[in-house]
Amino acid sequence: MNDQQVIEDLHTRWVFGWDRREGDEPFGFARTFGEFYDFSSPEVRLYDDFDPERRVSTTATGYGAIWEPVFRGVVSAWHVVDDGPHVIAADGLAASTLRFLARIVAPGGVTDIRTTTSLVWHRTAAGWRIVREHNSTEVLQPGELDGRFDGA
Repeated sequence: MNDQQVIEDLHTRWVFGWDRREGDEPFGFARTFGEFYDFSSPEVRLYDDFDPERRVSTTATGYGAIWEPVFRGVVSAWHVVDDGPHVIAADGLAASTLRFLARIVAPGGVTDIRTTTSLVWHRTAAGWRIVREHNSTEVLQPGELDGRFDGA
């Protein structure tokens, strides 16, 4: 595979790393995403506006600390790629953009979202790793995604 194809595969697999099913082992960010994020780079900047506090993390570990409690508390989370990934790659850097739909089932109810995610990857000795992330999320009307997910 060329670099563009590798990043397309990584970004797609990254989306489905967020999937949760009832009965899964407790969510562990480093365990789930260790092959995706650069856990040692000082260049990391990660942001997701679905975080109510709108924090920018400067480490993958810090980003995981935002999302572990959230994903440990959900009953299930279902994702489907709606557009992309679209990738450009050259000289050890790559950028990818992808849009996904998700249904998050929590004890308090169901939230359907549409998110556009942009990732910047850099090549390390261990492979391509995320050093930048920006997610923009739109919360959808209840039931808008009915029928889009098998089993949800």
